[in-house]
Amino acid sequence: MPPTNSNQGIPQTVAKYKWSSRPEYAFISDSNFMFIDEIKIYAQAGHGGRGCVAFHREAYITKGGPSGGNGGRGGSVILQADHDLNNLIQQYYVPRLIAPGGEAGMGKGMDGHAGKDLIIKVPCGTLVWRLSDTTPPIKKRMDDEDDEDEGEAAEEPPKPLFATGTGKRPLLRRAGGVMGMEIDLSQETEGSESADHDAEKGELVADLTTHGQQFVLCKGGRGGLGNRNFATARHQTPRFAQPGEPGTEGEYLLELRIMAEVGLVGYPNAGKSTLLAAISKARPKIAPYPFTTLHPQIGIVEYPDWKRLTVCDVPGLIEGAHNNVGLGHEFLRHIQRCKILVLLLDMAGTDGRHPWDDYKQLLKELELYDPELVEKPRLVVANKIDEAIAEKNLKQFKTKIKKVPVLPISAAFDQGMEKFLETIRRAVE
Repeated sequence: MPPTNSNQGIPQTVAKYKWSSRPEYAFISDSNFMFIDEIKIYAQAGHGGRGCVAFHREAYITKGGPSGGNGGRGGSVILQADHDLNNLIQQYYVPRLIAPGGEAGMGKGMDGHAGKDLIIKVPCGTLVWRLSDTTPPIKKRMDDEDDEDEGEAAEEPPKPLFATGTGKRPLLRRAGGVMGMEIDLSQETEGSESADHDAEKGELVADLTTHGQQFVLCKGGRGGLGNRNFATARHQTPRFAQPGEPGTEGEYLLELRIMAEVGLVGYPNAGKSTLLAAISKARPKIAPYPFTTLHPQIGIVEYPDWKRLTVCDVPGLIEGAHNNVGLGHEFLRHIQRCKILVLLLDMAGTDGRHPWDDYKQLLKELELYDPELVEKPRLVVANKIDEAIAEKNLKQFKTKIKKVPVLPISAAFDQGMEKFLETIRRAVE
């Protein structure tokens, strides 16, 4: 018995696409390919190893003195841009990035090993936002459960006794079987403020655009000093050492904005996927129904003189796309970095719309989403010029939309492809 489809008017191949149950954006296609361009993660650097309190013991050496080694540095969480990746699928399955801590110091002046840095590769064009709420997910969940049980309002979490990376290093003192901690609170730390801040996403801390570019997301804590570092002429047997500092931690939002020279923008069924397949080796799904393209497609255009251009095809835009209507609103961010925008119009009016109305509506949606998009260089391309009615619509388009050059092509039959490729190349250069 064939599967039933509750979505009337939508082809079966489209209706079975569903959002992921997780809060992040994810599309699953027919080939089980998941495209992730926004993901929340929790990162925690390693704790520094504690210093050692030890004294040298050797035959025929009565008073060897302190010999406690230093603790190792905690591992850092580092993001590295990689041009071989095209989405954030890796962080979808591993959203918690925990770096190993440093080893504790040992006797005989031996220092502990430093924790290994955790290097996470992300696609080029990844933006890193620091969320305002930096409470670890596990601790936050436990606090919420306690508040529900007690029926009282949640109190603000206590501030840490000392800030990491500020030069304030507590001392761990030992006197017999008693241990205490000494902390210098003479100076207060001030948090750094950034001009790039978004009310929903938080503070922008990094923009990874170059292959191999690295950013230390969370810095590992420093290891504590052993008691041999505190020996002086007046205090030759210090019985205290420093505990390691905790590494920084927090919740972050990774946002991908694909870096491409050319962005294809248009209504559904305008022929963007057909055009991308005609000028590159990309093979997006092509079908005669709306929203065939469910996630951005990337194609590489190669010229005979080894010149290469990257072309991005985003899902079709419809009226109200800036207000979360359709699919294109989730991917408009991917054309913000493009050097030139190609407005692809269905000059044959296959879906019963007029090309000049589509042109005006596309510009309106781009301006409402980001006014800077309409300031970018753009090329208006009239597709499906092989249709009989396309010539008539093209003449009316030039009459209604004046002083706008139009390039007629037919992506399905390779008409006008050479001129189109040369035009976008000159525009990018």
